[in-house]
Amino acid sequence: MGLLNGVNNDEYVRLLGAWPSPFVLRTRIALNLKRVPYEYLEEEDTLNSESVLNYNPVHKQIPILIHGNKPIRESLNIVMYVDETWLSGPPILPSDPFDRAVARFWDVYIDEHCFTSINGVAVAKDEEERKMAIAKLEQCMALLEETFQECSKGRGFFGGDNIGFIDIGFGSMLGPLKVLEKFSGVKFIHPENTPGLFNWADRFYAHEAVKPVMPDIEKLVEFARLKFNTSIFK
Repeated sequence: MGLLNGVNNDEYVRLLGAWPSPFVLRTRIALNLKRVPYEYLEEEDTLNSESVLNYNPVHKQIPILIHGNKPIRESLNIVMYVDETWLSGPPILPSDPFDRAVARFWDVYIDEHCFTSINGVAVAKDEEERKMAIAKLEQCMALLEETFQECSKGRGFFGGDNIGFIDIGFGSMLGPLKVLEKFSGVKFIHPENTPGLFNWADRFYAHEAVKPVMPDIEKLVEFARLKFNTSIFK
């Protein structure tokens, strides 16, 4: 079998992504955690990208992980695939079936409630709608604080002693959350209201699998100003 940059073609790993995307960030953290060599391909115009349309014709979205010639789509699905395919590095999902189900539940919750609330604040049409979105996001943080205390069992991460599935799912949202804090003036992760999450966030940012790929906050701020042409980002 042929080699590509010294790697068997069937094992060659590429990731199609865009730097501001928290969902792409999840995949990069998982690959780093498992110490998987990969080629990162920045897709600036995903809607018109031939590669994205070719590998994800249904949703036409990133991230797309290409392992050999096999495309894997959707960020949480990709993280699970990485965990099951490469045994190097620590496990991302727990071995216990119940704990695995719990981890999957909370990552879906983060996407369906926390991320949508972040967007809800950004695109609110008026002050009343903005207040409602902020209140919902604060509820999400309070619930995740309780979840952290329960899942971490007094250790550093949701996953225990190392980053796990919930850490990756929620940690990928820290950039957008910090941008939102900057513009809204509301601290969603606070040392008094959410002390567990506050200290966890520092540990997450400093982790060797996270630090090299976490987007710069000031770059995210400028990106948000361009993407969300609303009063909150001006």
